[in-house]
Amino acid sequence: MTVMMPRTPCENLATPRAGPDGYLSLMSFSPADLPDLSGTIAVVTGANTGIGEVAARELAAHGASVVLACRNLDKGREAAAGMSGEVRVEQLDLSSQASVQAFAERWAGALDLLVNNAGVMNPPTYRATEDGHELMFGTNHLGHFALTGRLLPALMESPNPRVVTIASIAHHGGNETVLLANPAATYRPEAYYGNSKLANVLFFRELHDRATAAGSKLVSTGAHPGISATNLVASPDGMGANRLIRMAAPFFMPVVFQSAAKGANPTLYAATLAEPGSYTGPQRLRESRGPVGPAKLSRYARDAELGRKLWTLSEELTGVSFAL
Repeated sequence: MTVMMPRTPCENLATPRAGPDGYLSLMSFSPADLPDLSGTIAVVTGANTGIGEVAARELAAHGASVVLACRNLDKGREAAAGMSGEVRVEQLDLSSQASVQAFAERWAGALDLLVNNAGVMNPPTYRATEDGHELMFGTNHLGHFALTGRLLPALMESPNPRVVTIASIAHHGGNETVLLANPAATYRPEAYYGNSKLANVLFFRELHDRATAAGSKLVSTGAHPGISATNLVASPDGMGANRLIRMAAPFFMPVVFQSAAKGANPTLYAATLAEPGSYTGPQRLRESRGPVGPAKLSRYARDAELGRKLWTLSEELTGVSFAL
């Protein structure tokens, strides 16, 4: 089935409200500060739970037509049933390059906003995608890299296209070994997750640099949610593969960490009001929670040469290139 959303003229996603640092009164930013998104067509990956679900719900509530791009259609439909506004669910498995290609080929018409949110965290043992890539690198980075590239023609049909890539404070644990693409022989869950999240940051920054150099209208931003009570820990594809963690996470996560609703604020800001090339996250307790503002980048995340090398590697591994 062709993925198509009704379209009406839309305003620029970015509203000129920011102060000198690009962050207007962000100490009090909440979904209530979102602009009117009527006419905006958005895709949110992994929107059946956690940060993605909250982001999709708020975007739709403010007028956007939102596609929930989910691997599990039943869970996606369950999430959509709790949302107001115009939402629909489409199948997308980011660990499968064939699924990514099929999603993009079903798309028809313009796309204003792509939120690269879905992810997998810390499977206890090495797992490979059907394409032979380590699961976290293949899903968190290569899946979103390919999805963005394949949807680029639709994005460029929009007057104000924007791509938001969700990373993590865990990117500080990544390093130059990101270029090895998480090989099986040296598997370490936390280190490999850090590299997959570093790849997310390098990707959004390199996309911004390339769009700027090409004089493109495409806006690329990044965000991270801090530490939030979401299903990422309990997911059986990640740490939840451990039965004890899977059973305990729903009880201890909400007590220890901020809510998914709070964690989604950086995503919502990056998707609408943030400056091109900016990286947004919580501001307190080492960026684990709190009000929204500029997030810190590791020295590897600031390494433009590393970003260019990763881009070339990603093109080779996915067969996807970007015509900016």
